[in-house]
Amino acid sequence: MSETFDTIIKGGTVVSHAGRARADVGIRDGKFAAVGNLSADQAGEVIDATGLHVLPGIIDSQVHFREPGLEWKEDLESGSRAAVMGGVTAVFEMPNTKPSTITPDLMEDKVKRGTDRMHCDFAFYAGATKENPAVLREMERMRGCCGVKVFMGASTGDLLVDDDEGVAAVLKVIERRAAFHSEDEFRLADRRSLARDGDWTSHEEVRDATAAMQSTERLVRLAREAGKRIHVLHISTAQEIDFLEQHKDVASVEITPQHLTLEAPEAYERLKAYAQMNPPIRGHEHRMGLWRGIAQGVADVLGSDHAPHTIEEKDRPYPQSPSGMPGVQTLLPLMLNHVAEGRLSLERLVDLTSHGPQRIFGLAGKGRIANGYDADVTLVDLDAEREITEDWLASKCGWSPFTGERVKGWPVGTIVRGTAVMREGELTRPSTGQACRFVETLGAV
Repeated sequence: MSETFDTIIKGGTVVSHAGRARADVGIRDGKFAAVGNLSADQAGEVIDATGLHVLPGIIDSQVHFREPGLEWKEDLESGSRAAVMGGVTAVFEMPNTKPSTITPDLMEDKVKRGTDRMHCDFAFYAGATKENPAVLREMERMRGCCGVKVFMGASTGDLLVDDDEGVAAVLKVIERRAAFHSEDEFRLADRRSLARDGDWTSHEEVRDATAAMQSTERLVRLAREAGKRIHVLHISTAQEIDFLEQHKDVASVEITPQHLTLEAPEAYERLKAYAQMNPPIRGHEHRMGLWRGIAQGVADVLGSDHAPHTIEEKDRPYPQSPSGMPGVQTLLPLMLNHVAEGRLSLERLVDLTSHGPQRIFGLAGKGRIANGYDADVTLVDLDAEREITEDWLASKCGWSPFTGERVKGWPVGTIVRGTAVMREGELTRPSTGQACRFVETLGAV
């Protein structure tokens, strides 16, 4: 007896928890309803995926979309447009806006701004300060909140919790996993005089590997003392990979595509400010250490740390030039190219971009191609060879450190809760983004 679906994705190779296999995917009411041979079934829409791979929707768990207050760099609409153009179906956005997301009212405001305006689904981090631990438990239980973010190294505004007492106060009150920018602010302050005017190669000397390692060692000790879970963002050193391998019971690990792809000093000599981010792009030994973390399963997720600045801002001489680069749109093309070159399997990439975020953050009904889950799908052509060009980029900043790079493997379709929002580089539907749900806060309203 045949069934009827809203949509059937037909003839693709599905990559899921069950492995890799040729199969059709049936979608009904925005959720996966069947995976298998659906040749006898009917659908209102049939998407021909012949020759394509069907991935669970890519989740980017670290982006900075700059709204409110910094919309000349990016906003929720433009950032999410870049996301779906790159095959990303959900993003977790950071709190260092103006004002910073440090109160329940400001969290509620962000969720309202994103609803039915962002092109992908979304969640927002609550920002921790030394003054707001009393409201963090309320904030982390709000609808659309993915957890608490703590900056242990220099940040904008009041989002800096640099000492052990401040971090311990945050960990004491929260219940969910907290995410940390882990660089030791005291060592960074001592080393700022090492910055050489106009010389971006000095960036990794100012923010050296020891600053990252010292902070991460402190953070793990504090987490153990508090009995809490932590997520260490954008790991950049081989030493941290070796250390965190011994502490996976409390610490999950994020690595960025740019730390896996770019290498000092070449990146600074070629790109100058456009290679500047925090923590810095480092040398060959560290990049190889990060790849070891991918191969050995130490890394749990990939996040782009999408952090756009205008060309005018980036063209200031070092150290006046701001740190950060766009990345949400290039995350998947870069990593598919690494797959093509044999650095990781497609299954491992899916684990890092879909299954990993679902597992680490407790996403409800996302991150898997399985019946009952949200029908979030990223369609990719593993054989497509494309150049990353400025006219393809959707971010307001209008640039990427990877412009001009040729890659093999390309996102050709983005489906959010059963609705195709991008096909072959074109937006196909108006924005309908909704707040992600989390298993620890299913009652949030």
